Amino acid sequence: MSKNKLTPKQDMIYEIRGQKVMLDSDLAKLYGLEVRVLNQVVKRNLRRFPLEFMFQLTEDEWIKQRSQYVIFNNDSRKYKPYAFTEYGILMLSSVLNTNKAIDINVQIIKIFVQMRQFAFSQNDTSDQIAELRKLLLLYIDKNDKSVNDIIIALNNLIAQPKETRKIGFRTD
Repeated sequence: MSKNKLTPKQDMIYEIRGQKVMLDSDLAKLYGLEVRVLNQVVKRNLRRFPLEFMFQLTEDEWIKQRSQYVIFNNDSRKYKPYAFTEYGILMLSSVLNTNKAIDINVQIIKIFVQMRQFAFSQNDTSDQIAELRKLLLLYIDKNDKSVNDIIIALNNLIAQPKETRKIGFRTD
């Protein structure tokens, strides 16, 4: 089998719940298994797959994925798919102990590492945050008196009212 056939595509990695994941159907395809067989192996070893390793998509998430990616429209499964995080994919290598599964897992993890390195190499975001911070500090410097007046007014509103003295004659 050629290396190209084994190499998982980056377009099989989705972002769901703020995490980069791969779906059970894509993993099963890569491992040369049926989806139900992959899920059976996982269910037999459920203690190895806590929520941060694997989760089942909600109905809304599944509908959203299907609407975003045309390839899922032909997926007529009875159950919502499972999503595996990078750690879940690592754990799959311990339950799918075949040479092909190990080779695939190594390649998938390399892709996750490359994606993480790429994300960390993007300095534009931190530069933008630093620039916004400078502008905010400059604004506060120029408007320090106004900001201070606002803070005093807010503190006065929050503070409990002082007791007022009653007007009139004392009767004691």
